[in-house]
Amino acid sequence: MAVDEATQTNGNPAPTAGQLDAKDAKESAWSVESVLAEITPRYAENTDSPVPFFHLLERLKTTPRAGWRRFGIDKCESISDHMYRMSIITMMAPASLTSKLDILKCCRMALIHDMAESLVGDITPVDPVSKEEKSRRESETMDYICTTLLGKFNGGLNGKDVRAIWQEYEDSETPDSLFVHDVDKIELLLQMIEYERAHKCELDLGEFTWVSQKIQSDEVKGWAEQVFRERQDMWKAAGKTPTWRANTEPKEKA
Repeated sequence: MAVDEATQTNGNPAPTAGQLDAKDAKESAWSVESVLAEITPRYAENTDSPVPFFHLLERLKTTPRAGWRRFGIDKCESISDHMYRMSIITMMAPASLTSKLDILKCCRMALIHDMAESLVGDITPVDPVSKEEKSRRESETMDYICTTLLGKFNGGLNGKDVRAIWQEYEDSETPDSLFVHDVDKIELLLQMIEYERAHKCELDLGEFTWVSQKIQSDEVKGWAEQVFRERQDMWKAAGKTPTWRANTEPKEKA
């Protein structure tokens, strides 16, 4: 079963808010309005204050990353947890990258890239929702956030900036966005080995190792190799052999 970067489900006010069940997976039925209808009281809209937007961000703090929950990790990281560490990782970029990138923008992009999941909910590759439909929902949500919630704050400039940075990440064409995609993947791999360590190698998350092959920059590839060697040593010390995907197991050093 292929696994991509884990996505999230809204857990506030209801654990299934914004999330589809198989029985009602008609893609065209979803809308921002259908999710907002479950929120009481509703966010104040079209105001000149950012406070309603600040309240919406709380959903990112309380929503678990469901890719892990498929493996029985109920008390797992939230969307905000994931994006926070990503933002710190971007700040650790070596000079070979900082000379070519706008690191401040990369940090902001890391904090914005999953913002749409505050309303869209958790859509993983195993869910009955197409990539095109997932993109539609996320775009609609970002339009709501950046126009309906932030459109009148500070002349709409902040909302436009957030929307542009999010779109740049989605388009995945600029050096900055490609780096942040790499950071997204190394953050996932770090969390993978950390959950295995916490479960004392009783939990094998090797299904996620294939993600490393999607990393493009040599610098982040190097970080991934270090994480995998840590994993290799950890499982060896436990007297066990973990699984690997797509020929990602590190080769023995000469």
